[in-house]
Amino acid sequence: MSNLKIYREGHPESPEKIVNDKLAMADELNRVGVRYEQWEASARLSEQPEQDEVIAAYRDDIERLKREEGYQTVDVVSMTPDHPQKEAARGKFLDEHRHGEDEVRFFVEGQGLFTLHIGERVYEVLCTKGDLISVPANTPHWFDMGPNPRFTAIRLFNNPEGWVANFTGDDIALRFNRLDN
Repeated sequence: MSNLKIYREGHPESPEKIVNDKLAMADELNRVGVRYEQWEASARLSEQPEQDEVIAAYRDDIERLKREEGYQTVDVVSMTPDHPQKEAARGKFLDEHRHGEDEVRFFVEGQGLFTLHIGERVYEVLCTKGDLISVPANTPHWFDMGPNPRFTAIRLFNNPEGWVANFTGDDIALRFNRLDN
């Protein structure tokens, strides 16, 4: 189940606030400039869908976001517990970093933990099936797919090169939660 935990930057031991209602999560995140919304994630897909199948199933919502935000490219990323590079893939996203563009993900299935470092607060957003999150450009954050990842997500980009990270060098991500699945 999706949830949001809000911490003070130097206090990873206990959240100031826990939000489990998706509408309330959207309100909290909107206050700090983060887009969080629900899409209907009921499209019937094959057992191991190809990228084109996933994109076709969610074309209307994808096209709406492209019109609204000017995104140019779309792709699909999937990860399963038996993926041979799951540990390397997980490690790639665990350190705090920024992007020069929004980081947009729609979870078709599975889950992932986005953690955003905004001002003096840390926002842990557990995204699950049907969640769309857009981390604004230049927002420090990290992502954890867990030790046994299982998700399929649609990604939208302004940059045709796709995912380009600028690591902050801050070790804050080491002090906050990881996704245990």
